[in-house]
Amino acid sequence: MASPATNTFQDVEHVWIAMPDGIRLAARLWLPDHAEAEPVPAIFEIIPYRKGDMVRARDERNHPYFAAHGYACLRVDMRGSGDSEGLMGDMYEPDELSDTRHVIDWIAGQSWCNGSVGMFGTSWGGTASLQASVDAPEALKAVIAVCATHDRYEDDIHHMGGCLLTDSIEWGATFPAILASPPAAATVGPAWREMWQERLDNLAFPLEAWVREEARGAYWRWGSVKFDTDRFTCPILAVGGWSDRYSNSVMSLVEARPDKVWGIVGPWGHHYPDVGHPGPGMNFQKVALDWWDHWLRAPAPAEPDWARLRVWLREFDPPGDVLDRRNGQWIESGGALSPHKFSLADGALVQSAERAKGPVEVAVPLDLRVGQGAGDTGYFGRFGGLPLDQGSDDGHCLVYESEELTEDLILFGAAEFASQVRAGAEATQLSIRISDVSPEGEVCRVAMAVRNLALDPMLDERPGAVPGTDEIQIRFPNMAYRFKTGHRIRLAIGASYWPLVWPGPQAADIRLLEGSAELMLPSDPGRPLQDAAALPAPSPPAENAGYTTLVAPNLQRTSNVQEDGAIVSSWHQPKVRVRHHDTNSTFGFETRSDNTIFPDDPLSAHSRYAHELEYERPDGTARVHSVAEVRCDLDHFHLSGEVRVFWNDEEIFVRTWAPSLKRRCS
Repeated sequence: MASPATNTFQDVEHVWIAMPDGIRLAARLWLPDHAEAEPVPAIFEIIPYRKGDMVRARDERNHPYFAAHGYACLRVDMRGSGDSEGLMGDMYEPDELSDTRHVIDWIAGQSWCNGSVGMFGTSWGGTASLQASVDAPEALKAVIAVCATHDRYEDDIHHMGGCLLTDSIEWGATFPAILASPPAAATVGPAWREMWQERLDNLAFPLEAWVREEARGAYWRWGSVKFDTDRFTCPILAVGGWSDRYSNSVMSLVEARPDKVWGIVGPWGHHYPDVGHPGPGMNFQKVALDWWDHWLRAPAPAEPDWARLRVWLREFDPPGDVLDRRNGQWIESGGALSPHKFSLADGALVQSAERAKGPVEVAVPLDLRVGQGAGDTGYFGRFGGLPLDQGSDDGHCLVYESEELTEDLILFGAAEFASQVRAGAEATQLSIRISDVSPEGEVCRVAMAVRNLALDPMLDERPGAVPGTDEIQIRFPNMAYRFKTGHRIRLAIGASYWPLVWPGPQAADIRLLEGSAELMLPSDPGRPLQDAAALPAPSPPAENAGYTTLVAPNLQRTSNVQEDGAIVSSWHQPKVRVRHHDTNSTFGFETRSDNTIFPDDPLSAHSRYAHELEYERPDGTARVHSVAEVRCDLDHFHLSGEVRVFWNDEEIFVRTWAPSLKRRCS
């Protein structure tokens, strides 16, 4: 049971934490008043998202709550971001992990800390928490990783199944804008302008590396804890949401280390679960407090009696861009999986224990219209973006469908598709979707996977490969889903998935050997959560005098076919502005996305993302405008990037990039 909120605390806006190389990281500290006389456990979060403005409102939902329950809490800006000194050139650089370990040691050594430290975060911060859990410092007693990735290549926003995601291009515009933003004069002092100029002078374009590194390789293995789970040395609570691109890590980590990892997966997207959407959400703060109290307060904590894995078992929802609450229920895993196997034959999914005999070649169509109903790869906190009805996309694919189910079938874990595939040298891409077809004919996407056929089974390069017949096995992301009696299961197979996935360079000759193909759905009926294991509902939003949302218009999406036949898929997040009263500052952001392609020409693909950040504060206004674009020809990706920085409407910095990168694996 969580401890009651009885502690008053100080909110210290700015603290310096010195690194061994002399660089100082900036932190905000919430410190219980009694901590100097009676040291307390400490909890921290380290991310590059600017403690002073960018995620300040989110910080104030978490850290003051934990401080009121007797924990010292810190929000640290990573090196080269926010108010911290130093430079950052890419994600998860060696300095980042080294800094995190030094921060843990620094916190444990403070007079107000009793030597027990916890670490948490969402997205980047959750992934950093997982990384710190590998051979963890002695003081790190437990972590919570929310919406985190354990595999930077396969389960992040850059690649999926060895195929480039256009999300990578969006982040290629957003990330440089964050790094080009100024530190705050009010906290850093007179050196802020010099720090800012140093950042601008050394500004990088990481999208170049993300596109160049087409196969898994050493670049993506670095920081992917999937390969180091045997070295976890502290307890981990992994939290995810089925509507999030990163949700696959939770069940995978529990499976890999059931002695160290507990998991919760809800229906929500890329959010902290207290504001989880689609709902139902979860009171993250209460669940986290139970976790901290168990591992950070007890002198020698025993194994907790929590269910090892609690998940929202989804059921059919009518497809739509926005959904407030998903159908389903909370369950805990029963542990033992039993497979349901389906063979593919003559357009049908046939339940059987063995593959059908006598393989028949069927051509996999390449139609660049497939993917218009995809939504986002992950529900990233933007308004909308859930998959639409899949019927239109399915009309351009190979489709296999089961008979009406005579009893419920539960998918629990990672579905797998296996088949022999005959492909020409130019063939690079398969897209496969599992959907739930209602008795009324609505088609709801349940799971989606893509695969770059030019890579080996581990998604590494295989130079010198010759065209021919290959046995492929494609593993879908984890899912918990109930196909209800009277519904049908549909499998749709294509050779593209635009605009989520960058297409292969040319029309591909891919042939599926139908009789060799099978779909395996692991099943675990689970157990409904009992009252003791139930997850608390979010509390009503607390009044917060610290900030006011001035404007937050909904995201606008459009998709149309132009007169020349080009398909244009766009979205625009109009400017959002939040006023922070205690720092007398206003933070704003705006994003535009445009993805264009001609339906018969993969080389016509063009993605452009523009992102703008704005900071109004007493000493002036900074505005950072960043653009990233990708085009291609048969042999190269052509990238372009631009960052323009303004101070009080005067342009003070411009940098452009225009690398061309040879296509090796696509």
